[in-house]
Amino acid sequence: MFFRQKPTTIPAAHEALPGRSTEMPVAATHFVNGAALKGPYPEGAETIYVALGCFWGAERLFWELPGVLVTAVGYQGGHTPNPTYEETCSGRTGHTEAVKVVYDPKVISLETLLKSFWEEHDPTQGMRQGNDVGTQYRSAIYTTTPEQAETVAMSRAAYQRALDQRGLGPITTEIAPAGPFYFAETYHQQYLAKNPNGYCGLAGTGVSCPIGLGVAAQ
Repeated sequence: MFFRQKPTTIPAAHEALPGRSTEMPVAATHFVNGAALKGPYPEGAETIYVALGCFWGAERLFWELPGVLVTAVGYQGGHTPNPTYEETCSGRTGHTEAVKVVYDPKVISLETLLKSFWEEHDPTQGMRQGNDVGTQYRSAIYTTTPEQAETVAMSRAAYQRALDQRGLGPITTEIAPAGPFYFAETYHQQYLAKNPNGYCGLAGTGVSCPIGLGVAAQ
């Protein structure tokens, strides 16, 4: 997953790989908690999609949070339908490695999820995370409701102020309404539960995000 030197420019739609109409076969249940990977999800559950570098470590970060019901890894934000891992890593699909996070808002707030998101990677690095270079490693948040989008925007502003105070650069995280999420191959799903000593590239800036701590993000 690491030391891949790949393109750092997202291809235009006409330049992207054609992909396929067939969905990726994927395990029916979550390897860690046994929940249905593709649903149906419990009534009242909400979904948000995040990308913060290699999706192996990113997924584990979220499945460990109380109130998160289901996580899954996949490809999102690009052009190619139903891409493979190899195609995504080529930089010719436009996708980033994303994590689908299904959560119970009565147990865990979106602000808490976003606090983990901002603090556990470096959202100022553009098309990379550390030694992982390429469009598939870019930071992103894909929302599913207008209310989520508003909260995400507030959290971004709050974290940017915190980064500014430490002399760090502008946030480059892509923020947009969620488009198609294509499940990754089964061996990628909950990878670090299956391979406890596997690679995890998460590394934050060391700057705390004030959202979720009673600090207004205005």
